[in-house]
Amino acid sequence: MMSGRPGRVPLQFLPNEARSLPPPKLTDPRLVFCGFLGYCAGLVDNAIRHRPVVAAGELHMNRKEMGSVRDVQWTNLPNIWTGLHRQLLYVTSFFFVGYYLLKRQDYIYAVRDHDMFGYIKSHQEDFPEKDKKTYAEILEEFHPVR
Repeated sequence: MMSGRPGRVPLQFLPNEARSLPPPKLTDPRLVFCGFLGYCAGLVDNAIRHRPVVAAGELHMNRKEMGSVRDVQWTNLPNIWTGLHRQLLYVTSFFFVGYYLLKRQDYIYAVRDHDMFGYIKSHQEDFPEKDKKTYAEILEEFHPVR
């Protein structure tokens, strides 16, 4: 039974060989999409739990109503940016996970390319080189119509 590549370590997310590959760019559209998915996940989480993105209103309590500091219920204190920090957390976490998933994808593609080119080099009789044609041989001759 074949277990994959020789020397493969099971359940290893990124082997040490992956360090030789260049890291993905931080402006990669796939990473931006992962961050956008995190933003959408934060919006959905806020919508499910009925948390507004920006809370309106203020807490008006004077010292006589409040009593001591222990009497204040912290859940009733309004935070102006209640849902925004959660969305930011989702964006950064999805971006971070997407970065490592992209690194793994690049590594898997590099291993696949390495194996494929090694196979082509060792079996050259199965992959003959094609004759190189010029554009004049491929395209028809041009005759202007007047």
